[in-house]
Amino acid sequence: MGIIVCFTALPPQELARLRAHPDDVDQYLYPKDGDGEPPNYFSLDKEWHGIHYLLTGEAEGGPLPLALSIMGGEEFGPELSFGPARFLTPDEVAAVALALIGVTPAVLAERYDPQDMEAKEIYPEIWVRDDTEALRYLLQSFTQLQKFYTDAAARGDAVIQWHN
Repeated sequence: MGIIVCFTALPPQELARLRAHPDDVDQYLYPKDGDGEPPNYFSLDKEWHGIHYLLTGEAEGGPLPLALSIMGGEEFGPELSFGPARFLTPDEVAAVALALIGVTPAVLAERYDPQDMEAKEIYPEIWVRDDTEALRYLLQSFTQLQKFYTDAAARGDAVIQWHN
């Protein structure tokens, strides 16, 4: 089992409620005692770090707003599996969605550098071994991430991200 990144899009009023009652965050993100998913749920499997790298050229951080798309936002709530959850405001979600629309799979393919990814320890460090197959996987997942943010922005939602 590896590290995945989970996302949920939610109305700003619900985010405000969770920020005011951080003890409710765990129950919201893991409904039905962990057997369910929150509304508007999306996740990236082990490819999350590779997509972040393709968007920013970095292992962590990078140019905004693209750096917010997977590893951004303000921490809040209790400690989860790999640290607290992070949230993006509706304005940040809209900025991320707009920035992602400007990125094409062809642009990301040009940025794909398995040797640099291995040197920067981009999780899960399979890039040189899997080369073009890994790139296909990254690009497929990227288009799903684009759709998640586009849909969230269209609704005026905030987004919560967490590592699981």
